[in-house]
Amino acid sequence: MGEVDTAFIQDPEHRPNLSPIQAEGIPIIDLSPITNHTVSYPSAIESLVKDIGSACKEWGFFQVTNHGVPLSVRQRIEEASRLFFAQSLEEKSKYRRDEISPTGYHDGDHTKNVRDWKEAFDFQAKDPTFLPLTFDEHDDRVTNWTNPSPQYPPHFRDIVQEYISEMEKLSFKLMELIALSLGLEAKRFEEFFIKDTTSYIRLNHYPPCPYHHLALGLGRHTDAGALTVLAQDEVVGGLEVKRKADQEWVRVKPTPNTYIINVGDIIQVWSNEAYESVEHRVIVNSEKERFSIPFFFHPAHYTVVKPLEELTNEKNPPKYRPYKWGKFNIRRRAGNFQKLNVENIQISHYKIA
Repeated sequence: MGEVDTAFIQDPEHRPNLSPIQAEGIPIIDLSPITNHTVSYPSAIESLVKDIGSACKEWGFFQVTNHGVPLSVRQRIEEASRLFFAQSLEEKSKYRRDEISPTGYHDGDHTKNVRDWKEAFDFQAKDPTFLPLTFDEHDDRVTNWTNPSPQYPPHFRDIVQEYISEMEKLSFKLMELIALSLGLEAKRFEEFFIKDTTSYIRLNHYPPCPYHHLALGLGRHTDAGALTVLAQDEVVGGLEVKRKADQEWVRVKPTPNTYIINVGDIIQVWSNEAYESVEHRVIVNSEKERFSIPFFFHPAHYTVVKPLEELTNEKNPPKYRPYKWGKFNIRRRAGNFQKLNVENIQISHYKIA
């Protein structure tokens, strides 16, 4: 990732604020009431649901401990990620994504004026993953995305698939807790993810950046899907969350063997803004490299996203028009491969005035 692009200096929106609040910030929630069945009590689960609801409402982010994901599974994928990114650019580029095969390796978005200071590898949870061929609302054709299979490190595909399986289990548990916190049936969201999920994992590597005062590892954004489960680097921090209470950036302190959870745009729409998808970004480090692994929990492509009927009424009417998740998703991703003449699609475009 050699020379810095002058766009880092030209675009003030991409420059980090160098004085974020230094705080642990987001709540840490113990999931043992649902993962340790030998000590589970209804009152403990009720308290857990309340904590989840408060975190979603006040922060849109929280960390979880005692989550049930084996440490060995996480360690294997973290080691595989380090080994993959340690290869030469020539080797990594053999698995570079493109418009035909949108999964695999990438090292910056060359279609924009600004490049994030990182490299990444995307891997779909389901292989193949079915998505619309185009974002034309009148085009019903479907295509399928398949995953590349790097030969190094050994057993790469098996390691990633093992980790994805654990992420899906955790995501379903979290969605049940979120449903209960909204006063819904625990399994209310299951129908959207039980078949043809478009979820995927991303391995991130943020090399040391000598221009840390001018660049971001990842610019401010919200996540388009339902839920994100992040394994943050346990040594080198970098994630910053915009606190809802005062719009200040808060740096998230790494906590060993936890996962950082954030509500995505879909939950914001489903909940009719009872819970909001919150902006976040990644700061680079001038001396140390950083790794992270987010899992993006996404519904089937044919899911129609709209405020849930149970959460709307005359006093709280729907705040969004329905949209098709698959069309929305590939419209967002189109910006990865071509510079668009219009603003990339956001849920705000479906907001009812």
